Amino acid sequence: MLTPRKFDSPDMKARSFHSDLWLVVCISVLLGAGAIMGPSAPVVAASRKVNSSDSKDIPIKHVIIIFQENRSFDSYFGTYPGADGIPIRNGVPTVCNLDPKTGECVKPYLDHDDVNCGGPHGAEFSLGAVNNGAMNGFIIGAEITGSDCGIHPAPKTPKFADQVMGYHDGSDIPNYWAYAKNFVLQDHMFESIHSWSFPSHLYLVSGWSAECLKANDPMSCVSNTEPWDRNLTGSHSNHIKSPTPFAWTDITYILDKAHVSWVYYLDHGAWPLKTPQPKSAAAVATSISRQARRAARRKGGVPVIWNVLPGFTDVHEDHQIANIQKLARYYAAAKAGALPAVSWICPDPDDSEHPPSKVSVGESYVTRIVNAAMRSPEWKSTAIFLTWDDWGGFYDHVPPPQVDSLGYGIRVPGLVISPYAKHGYIDHQTLSFGAYLKFIEDVFLHGQRLNPKTDGRPDSRPDVRENSPMLGNLMNDFDFSQPPRAPMILPLQPKTTLVENQR
Repeated sequence: MLTPRKFDSPDMKARSFHSDLWLVVCISVLLGAGAIMGPSAPVVAASRKVNSSDSKDIPIKHVIIIFQENRSFDSYFGTYPGADGIPIRNGVPTVCNLDPKTGECVKPYLDHDDVNCGGPHGAEFSLGAVNNGAMNGFIIGAEITGSDCGIHPAPKTPKFADQVMGYHDGSDIPNYWAYAKNFVLQDHMFESIHSWSFPSHLYLVSGWSAECLKANDPMSCVSNTEPWDRNLTGSHSNHIKSPTPFAWTDITYILDKAHVSWVYYLDHGAWPLKTPQPKSAAAVATSISRQARRAARRKGGVPVIWNVLPGFTDVHEDHQIANIQKLARYYAAAKAGALPAVSWICPDPDDSEHPPSKVSVGESYVTRIVNAAMRSPEWKSTAIFLTWDDWGGFYDHVPPPQVDSLGYGIRVPGLVISPYAKHGYIDHQTLSFGAYLKFIEDVFLHGQRLNPKTDGRPDSRPDVRENSPMLGNLMNDFDFSQPPRAPMILPLQPKTTLVENQR
C-alpha cells in the first residue's frame, strides 16, 4: 500500500491538495463512463540466461546509456510498423480517454507541435492514468493539474487536457525512427517505478527508490515512490539533513570494486546543490520551477533531481565523485578512443524533451551523442541504450505489469544502437531499466548482481530487480556472430514536419 506523502516534486501541482479530488474524479467520472476495470495482464518475458563465461565472447567494451525525459512509447512510436502501438482499425484509433468536461472520448491524434505540454506524472497520477489496467485516466489527470509547460501555463481547459493524447510519427522525429529501422526498437520498455523523474533516475543507477533515516546506514532505507531529493533534505521532520541521503548501494560500488571504469556525464555540468526550506507545497514547486527555467535559458546544467549519483553515500566512500563530469569530457573521450566501460548521460532541461523543451532540440542533442560514439575508434565495441525516464503524462495503451509494490510504471520508448544490434528488430520482451543493470553486470561483472546478499554492502532493498523472472534480457537484441556494422551518421537537424508553436 502506498503511504500518502507531502508534495515534493516539481511535476505535481500541490499534490496534497489534489489527492482527494483525484480519487473522487477517477471513481465518479470513470465509473460513470462505464470504464472497464480489471487487473493488468502480466506480460511474460522470454529471456536467455547468460553464464559468466559467456561474457568472454561478447565484444562489447563500452556501454552508453542516454536518459531522456518524459515521453510515452505511444507518443513517439505509437504508429511504428510492427510495434505494439496504438490500436487502429481502418486508419482510426479504437481507443480513447474520456474528457469529463466535454463528455467526449478523445482518441489519439497526430500532433506536429514541437512543444508539447504533457501532463502530471507523479506516483498517484501514474496509478490514476493506468486505472487498474483501463489506461483511461490521462486526460483527467491533466485537467486536475493544468499545464506542465511551466513557462507558459495553459488554462485548465478541455483543449489543453486533450493534448496528452497527441503523438508524433516518423516525419516528426526522423532520426529516432531511423535508429529503430536500422537497429533495435523495444516496445515493452516500462519505467522502473510508477512515479516521476527523480525516483526513476534512482532506479537507473541503483535498482531501487527509497528514503533512508541514516545517511551512513544502508539498512535504514525503506521503499518509497516519492522520496525526498537532495534539494529538499532537512525539510521533512523524518528525514536527515545530508548532501548524501541515499545510503543504499548503487551499481558504481560493485563496478569500482571490480576495477570497471565508469563516468556519469552531465549536459553542461550540474546545478549547485541548494537546500531550500519551503513553507508549503506550492513554495517547493515555485522554487524548483524557477530554477529549471533559469537553467534552461542559460544552459545551466543538469537539475539536482536528475543528477542523483552525488547523493549516494558509497560514491563518496569510494572517492569516485570525480567520475561525475561535464558532457564535454564525453566528446573528448569518444574522439580519443578513451571511453569508460560504462557511461550514463543526463541532459539539461533544454535538451531533455521534458515539456516545455522542444522535441527537435532533444533529438538533435541525442543525435550528436550517438554520432560521436559512431565516429569513435571504439564504435566496434560499443552498445548504446536510449530511453526516456518516464511517460510525461502522455497517453500509452499498454498496462504495465506489476513486478513489486513500486513498479513497473508506464511504458516508455527504448532503442538499442550498436554495430552488433540486430537490424530492424522489434524486441517485444518485458523490459525496464533493471535490464541495463543486468546487461552491465553480465558483460563486465561475470553476472554479479547488485544484491545485498552477495555484493559486500548489504542494504534493505526488498528484491533484486535484475533477477526478476519477468525481466527480459538485452542480449537478445544483439547478434554477436555478425561482422560489426558501419556507423550510420545522421544529420543534427533533419528535415521534419514539426511545427514551431507557442504554448
